[in-house]
Amino acid sequence: MIPSDNMRAALFMATGMAGFTLNDTCVKLVTAHLPLFETIFLRGLATIVMLAVLCAVQGHLHFRIPRPDLRVIGWRTFGEIGATICFLTALMHMPLANITAILQSLPLAVTLAAAVFLAEPVGWRRMAAIAVGFAGVMLIVRPGTEGFDRYSVLALVAVAFVVLRDLSTRRLSPGVSTAMVSLLTALAITTMGGLVSLAEGWVMPRPADLALVVLAGVFIVGGYVFLVAAMRVGEIAMVAPFRYVSLVWALVLGWAVFGDFPSSLTLLGAGVVVGTGLFTFYREHALAKAQARERLAATGGAGRPGAV
Repeated sequence: MIPSDNMRAALFMATGMAGFTLNDTCVKLVTAHLPLFETIFLRGLATIVMLAVLCAVQGHLHFRIPRPDLRVIGWRTFGEIGATICFLTALMHMPLANITAILQSLPLAVTLAAAVFLAEPVGWRRMAAIAVGFAGVMLIVRPGTEGFDRYSVLALVAVAFVVLRDLSTRRLSPGVSTAMVSLLTALAITTMGGLVSLAEGWVMPRPADLALVVLAGVFIVGGYVFLVAAMRVGEIAMVAPFRYVSLVWALVLGWAVFGDFPSSLTLLGAGVVVGTGLFTFYREHALAKAQARERLAATGGAGRPGAV
């Protein structure tokens, strides 16, 4: 892997995280005027169009999916819908930086869930990092204080739903198109948003609302495209830590757009979560290298000059 590949991948990842955070900013602005599920529906329409075009360009616009994968996609979609509802509801009532900081615990939560439900090995160092990381989350939400409310709980529930989504994604066959899975998920979320919005009540969108909804769709699809590009171009262990750039974007946008800036304890908790997440990435990278050396030694390729 040449250094320029990792540098480009890091730039792609940072850009993708900016896209996701800008999407959150647009949605938070729109939901100040439009009901939540109407916003989900309108953003979904824009997202579906863009994802359909992306699938067509990639040659993946088809519904020929193996039956076992359909069941997995069902669970993945359930997790995505739950995460969307919980996250956006919390986003309407929480500072952008706070909820983004809580979401930084996602890599730790996925690692723990993979150990519990998929029997993936996790050593004591990573388990300790997970425990410290979740202590950092507690510094952000601070149970028992005035700032802790049902929206803080919803943000944590959103993390649980995203874990379900990500674990389900790991079970998909390699041949299933990521873009197609995203399109199917967008169709399900948009349908749900449209149906619930009928009962929730409909507010006529202003031109500014529609512009923000379209921008949100552009940003979320752009985030997806750059995220995939980063993972394909660079080494995962080198690129994954740049996910935490989203917290920087959230701090800047939260202050510039909404006038919010997190407290010292929230910043401390976010720093703890990010630090333990970086350690977890480092340990996974080190273990992957050690396993690669063991496989090489088992095939007789280690210890000889010139062995590749």
